[in-house]
Amino acid sequence: MHTVKEAARLTGLTEHAVRFYTDKGLIPSVRRDEHNIRLFDDESIDWLYGVRCLKQSGMSIETMKTYVDLCLEGDSTVFRRAAIMQELKEHAIAELEEAKRRIAHLEEKTALYQAVLEQRSVDTTNPGSWERLRKFHGDVFYAPAPASEKTPASEREKIKS
Repeated sequence: MHTVKEAARLTGLTEHAVRFYTDKGLIPSVRRDEHNIRLFDDESIDWLYGVRCLKQSGMSIETMKTYVDLCLEGDSTVFRRAAIMQELKEHAIAELEEAKRRIAHLEEKTALYQAVLEQRSVDTTNPGSWERLRKFHGDVFYAPAPASEKTPASEREKIKS
């Protein structure tokens, strides 16, 4: 039997994480002694490794609990557990695609800053100066012009009255 400290050392988790996962009901085989101290046998250590793997997959605590409960039900739940993993995979792929879009945007921004620093481009990175710059460099803005610029003067006068 292992203490929390030993279980943490064996699994690479922190002692806090070992206690947290235990308190959330994710380590079904954990035992307690007469002083209510957690004791971990080899099966409990395996559950801790399993939970660490689930955490690395991006699984929420709530979903981990569902997954652990399905595991306890046995082999008849393999299809449902596989579906959980498939859903996590699809979510991770979507996050990766979003990260790729952010990287592309940041590549554009860092290139713009480099051009500004090298004085090859006007600094359009400060929203505080956009109104002044828009008049001369409207082609470099992706923010829409204020409504007052889109509305003809005659229409603005009608709106005011």
